[in-house]
Amino acid sequence: MLTSDFDYELPPYLIAQEPLPERSQSRMMVVDRRADSIEHRRVSDLPDILKSGDLLVLNDTRVIPARLFGWRSDTGGRVELLLVERLHFGTAEVDDARAHTEEWTALFRASGRMKPGVELALGSGRLTAEVLDTGRDGSIRVRLNATAPILEVLDREGFAPVPPYIKRRPERDEAARLDRKRYQTVFARNPGAVAAPTAGLHFTEELFARLEDCGVRRAMVTLHVGPGTFRPVRTVRVEDHRMEAERYEIGDETVAAINDARDAGGRIVAVGSTTIRALESAMQARSFLMAGSGRASLFIRPPFEFRTADAMLTNFHLPKSTLLMMICSFAGWTPGPDGPIARDSGRAGTERILRAYREAVRARYRFYSYGDCMLIL
Repeated sequence: MLTSDFDYELPPYLIAQEPLPERSQSRMMVVDRRADSIEHRRVSDLPDILKSGDLLVLNDTRVIPARLFGWRSDTGGRVELLLVERLHFGTAEVDDARAHTEEWTALFRASGRMKPGVELALGSGRLTAEVLDTGRDGSIRVRLNATAPILEVLDREGFAPVPPYIKRRPERDEAARLDRKRYQTVFARNPGAVAAPTAGLHFTEELFARLEDCGVRRAMVTLHVGPGTFRPVRTVRVEDHRMEAERYEIGDETVAAINDARDAGGRIVAVGSTTIRALESAMQARSFLMAGSGRASLFIRPPFEFRTADAMLTNFHLPKSTLLMMICSFAGWTPGPDGPIARDSGRAGTERILRAYREAVRARYRFYSYGDCMLIL
C-alpha cells in the first residue's frame, strides 16, 4: 500500500492544545464494525456500552519530564534535550557525596553539531550531561550526573514532552505546568515513557469505579512509548518504513485476566495503540499469550491478523502515521462469536476509518493527544 492512501485533511483549529477540564467528558465516536455504523457518545458513556465480563487492558507507563533546557559548554549556546531511553545507571562516591549517573539516548535542538566531550548544564544546574557519542539518526548518547537520583531531579527540572503540535513556552506558559499533571494517565506507575499513551488520558478513578460496578475489569501492560511511534512515514510504500523498538512488559496477572475473560465470553478491549503493540508483539513468536518482557518493533498495518483484542479505544491520529495505519487495520476486522474474523485485504478498514475521520472533522471533534477518541467495536 502507499503512504498517501492514509492521508486526510484536517483544519489546524481542530488540533487540541489543552485537555478538557474533565477527562471523561471527551467525545467518543463509536464505530461498530458489524453494523458498519457511527454513533456519537462521550467517554463517560462507557459503562452503558461495555458489558459485564469485558476486560479493559491499559498501558500503565509513566511519562517522565524528559524535556530539558540548558547551555552547552563549548559555545555557551542554548540547548534543548529530549531524553529517549535509559541505557545504564549507577552511583559513585565523589568528594564525600554520592553521585548519581545514568546513560541515555537523547534527541537535541541546538545551534551547531554535537560532538563527544561537550558538556551541558541543564535546568537550574543541578543536572549536567556529557555527550558520549553521536548517532547517524541525529540522536546522541549522554551521561547524566546529579547528586540526587536522576528521576527525582527530572521531576523538578524537566518539562512534560508534549508533541510539537501542542504549542508551549516552558519558561512562561502556565499550560506547560498543567501538562505535568494532565499529560499523564491517572493509573501511570512505571516511569519510562517520553510520550503519553493518550487513549488512557480519558479515564478517571470515578469512571473506573462505575465500570467495575458494571462487571468490567481491567488489567495492565507496560510499553514505554518513545518518539519513534509518532515519527512520520517518509517512504512512498508503507512496507518500506521501519519502526523503532520500544520496551514492553506483560505480567502473569494480566495474562491470567485475559485468559479468564476469553473463557467467560468477555471481550478484550485494548485502550490505545501502545497496548495493542505490546500484546501483539508478545504473540508474534508463539500461538498463545505469555508473560514476559521484550522490545516491540512490530509495524501493524493493513492487512494484519490480530490475535489479542476484540475492541479498541484510541485517539484520532495524524495523517499518514503508523498509528493511523494500525487503526485502519483493526477496523478491517469483523467481530465474530469466537473472536475477530479477518475479512479485509487492507482496503475496507482504511476506507471505514477515513470515512469516520471525515465525519469527525464535520462534527468538529478535537484531534490528537489532548483530543477526543474513537471506540471500535
